Amino acid sequence: MDPAAPEPLAALLAPESCALLTVECQRGVVGPDGALPELAAAARDSGVLDRVAHLVAAAHRAGVQVVHAVAERRPDGRGASRNARLFRAAARLPVQQLIDTAAVEVAPPLRVADADLVVRRLHGLSPLAGTEVDALLRNLGCRTVVVAGVSANVAIPNTVFDAVNLGYTAVVPRDAIAGVPVDYAPAMVRHTLALVATVTTAARISACWRRRPDADGTA
Repeated sequence: MDPAAPEPLAALLAPESCALLTVECQRGVVGPDGALPELAAAARDSGVLDRVAHLVAAAHRAGVQVVHAVAERRPDGRGASRNARLFRAAARLPVQQLIDTAAVEVAPPLRVADADLVVRRLHGLSPLAGTEVDALLRNLGCRTVVVAGVSANVAIPNTVFDAVNLGYTAVVPRDAIAGVPVDYAPAMVRHTLALVATVTTAARISACWRRRPDADGTA
């Protein structure tokens, strides 16, 4: 075997050492009344949101830890980042991702199970930078992170790079991430994320989790 060859997908996705991280799949981002209608439409119309929901369901069945990363802000904006055009533009949008509002609830059709972790951040571009996510994953014994959600423009690449820099193996289902314009996501995956992550499809990930034996050792 070529020592430089990637580890087989099934081994990377072993439930005991893997987590599924959904990124900003919240009502105020990908919902029908979200702050970014073009991004929300891209996620829904392409089937990306449904595929993320299917991954979540497959993870639940296989005992894979699911972490939902939500971006929110206080009504007074205290602690929010202001050091980029994106943050300043977001502060002027008619729909705000305010704490304790419907905008920061995990969006249907994703289902949040009792064992899921919902991690909220008030600042920055990535669910991993300056949040609890890294410590939680390490405490759970996770070494592989499956990254799905939005957006391919900013949060998804930030998450993948941060995961790799922290020593995790990143797995990206290319058909379970969305960005704008719609043809940007596949180009970004092919020319950027494929250099640092294992790229596959939502169906292949779900299939790997379905093939895992049950607790009694049966298939």
